[in-house]
Amino acid sequence: MNSVSSMQDRAFPVRRASHWLDPSDRWLAVALLAPTALLLGLIVVYPIGKLLYNSFFDIRLSGGAVPAFVGLRNYVDALHDPDFWNATKNTLLITLITVPGAFLVGLPLALLANLPFRMRWPIRLALLLPWSLPMAFSGLIFAWFFNTDYGIINDLLGRFGFHGVTFLLIPGWAFAAVCLTTIWKTSSFVALILLAGLQTIPRSLYEAAEVDGATKPQQFIHITLPMLVPSIVVAMIFRTITALQTFDIPYTMVHGGPGTSTTTLAMLINTTTIDYLDVGYGSAQAAFMFVISLVISFIYLKFVRGEAKK
Repeated sequence: MNSVSSMQDRAFPVRRASHWLDPSDRWLAVALLAPTALLLGLIVVYPIGKLLYNSFFDIRLSGGAVPAFVGLRNYVDALHDPDFWNATKNTLLITLITVPGAFLVGLPLALLANLPFRMRWPIRLALLLPWSLPMAFSGLIFAWFFNTDYGIINDLLGRFGFHGVTFLLIPGWAFAAVCLTTIWKTSSFVALILLAGLQTIPRSLYEAAEVDGATKPQQFIHITLPMLVPSIVVAMIFRTITALQTFDIPYTMVHGGPGTSTTTLAMLINTTTIDYLDVGYGSAQAAFMFVISLVISFIYLKFVRGEAKK
């Protein structure tokens, strides 16, 4: 018995050493992930924490006063600010219009790019071009399209005998122009994600459906759409978050006008912090936008988890 125990005692240090050297050891995993976690903390956690910290202070860079702790006053001021609610309304409207719009345009484009013919590269190249253009550049292009004096839209209307429309000077038309530009810019991104999802669907499912006599619309409803749900959710999450942060297109097209009809929450935050140098109040507004993004992302993720359990 003593010899057995002594052999176990001698083997224990060896086993412990091999435990530390085992690549699957959790401590080794922690050590390998630590740099990534540190980088993530520096570029994500720290800025968010600093933002929330600043939102509890009165920080005005223009007056040179010392930052003063004000608690929830900045949040209360935002809830009583009509400009904040107007910008929030515009942001949510743009999100509710452009996210489904990008999906409705992007899905047919993805289906077209996935058709089994040889010359598919021009279609796929056409999907990449709008996505690769900067947001601000897209806004400038469509601002020229809708320009009252020399825009291509009014030129075409004049050639067909119609009067020109001051698209960017009427609130309703300006808002519609911003939404149309955003849908054009972002539908290619949605199409690319859906195209990747379409290419993962096994061809054998369609062949089996054809043998059973299923028509093309039935195959689309019962095979394509259900198999595309994960890709659709991923595309919608990214598209919704970027829609809530809309800034470039309405800023370059109409600078948030006419009046404040196209001013988004991101534009209001920029005006508060950059133009008025009110960092504390701007941080509170940004915190509200962060919470809205979190809530919507949580809803999407709950939906994904529910679909995965089915």
